[in-house]
Amino acid sequence: MASNDPKQGGGSGGFFSSIASTFSSFTKSVNGLVGYEGLEVVNPEGGTEDAEEEAKRGRWKQEDQDSYWKMMQKYVGSDITSMVTLPVIIFEPMSMLQKMAEIMEYSHLLDLADKCEDPYMRLVYSSSWAISIYYALQRTWKPFNPILGETYEMVNHGGVAFLAEQVSHHPPIGAAHAENDHFTYDLTSKVRTKFLGNSVEIYPLGRTRVTLKRDGVVLDLVPPPTKVSNLIFGRTWIDSPGEMIMTNLTTGDKVVLYFQPCGWFGAGRYEVDGYVYNAAEEPKILITGKWNESLHYQNCDTEGEPLPGTELKEVWRVADAPKNDKFQYTHFAHKINSFETAPKGLLASDSRLRPDRYALEKGDLSKAGSEKSRLEEQQRVEKRKREANGDKFTPKWFEVTGEIHPTPWGDLEVCEYNGKYNEHRAAIDSSSSSKEIDVSSMEFNPWQYEPETSN
Repeated sequence: MASNDPKQGGGSGGFFSSIASTFSSFTKSVNGLVGYEGLEVVNPEGGTEDAEEEAKRGRWKQEDQDSYWKMMQKYVGSDITSMVTLPVIIFEPMSMLQKMAEIMEYSHLLDLADKCEDPYMRLVYSSSWAISIYYALQRTWKPFNPILGETYEMVNHGGVAFLAEQVSHHPPIGAAHAENDHFTYDLTSKVRTKFLGNSVEIYPLGRTRVTLKRDGVVLDLVPPPTKVSNLIFGRTWIDSPGEMIMTNLTTGDKVVLYFQPCGWFGAGRYEVDGYVYNAAEEPKILITGKWNESLHYQNCDTEGEPLPGTELKEVWRVADAPKNDKFQYTHFAHKINSFETAPKGLLASDSRLRPDRYALEKGDLSKAGSEKSRLEEQQRVEKRKREANGDKFTPKWFEVTGEIHPTPWGDLEVCEYNGKYNEHRAAIDSSSSSKEIDVSSMEFNPWQYEPETSN
């Protein structure tokens, strides 16, 4: 279990101090490299003595490291969420909206939570679903920032209909809604970052709500922050040390799970453990495992000790993934990225249609870079037109509610699904048209105005 006793049901001030101490204990400045003093290089599988050797590894050539550091060093200490143009070489062929959909891979766990009558096992299933996304989130490639008005839709997985839309560009905010017979899922996603030179800390200012349909139970999720280490020097890796809290807003029961920080030679990496508590903050079920492998649970007494005669039972295990995949994709990531799984009547604003994403998928970095620049310039043209016309961007599928949701890292204005996509999808699905459309030939069009054409 975590070094700060999880039986206390929360409170992580000392925990984050221990994280900082752990990180500092096996990091080292890139000494001997003129101009890089103070940068930390962390080898999660090694100690402090090989930091300089680790700095020479990674995806960047030496000359690329030099130029990238010269470009980025002025941003140290800043929030770089939307202020930095990054080279396409560090991207994966997927937008952030598509990556948001990966939370649905293990949606069957929410189905089980809805069917379950035991209120504490409901939280075991639900929190395991929330943990399951971290295997996909460990990928070190960056997804494309969505264009304002961009969407992503998925209708072919476990009866789930999923829709995401980019509702704000500055700051970047995405909204998502998913639904099947057992649950609804609503997300307003925003992050705050802190660039530290060779690493970046990411703080989730989002709001996640899940409603289990059978009894109307509403669950609220607060995930831990994430740290991406070795952005420029060394092999990039990702960790999310801290606590995840899922609260049943209907009953007051909750789960508090601790993501252990990575220590020397990988000690503690991937480990997560904690408890399901009742409304009186008494532990009822312990949960333990690794977020890149599996999770187990066991009933416990009010002291958090396993009940006699009980044993650990598996609740979730990560699915097999492709071997040596270029972008570390899961089978599910490939599925949701494919034109073959695109729904009938795909929205022209869908992420699959982005020409930069598609070019990168085909291995054409030059075209991916030029198309990325073209889309970003068109987005700036859109902004200038809106300002000249006195227009305000209005999302199609979500509405800004004015409700302010507090998070541990700042406040968030909540977006709410407006239900119009259900009507759109029903009309498409009931259409008698048999016309086949080659989705891959569709033109990406998230624009509020018609794009300008050159003569």
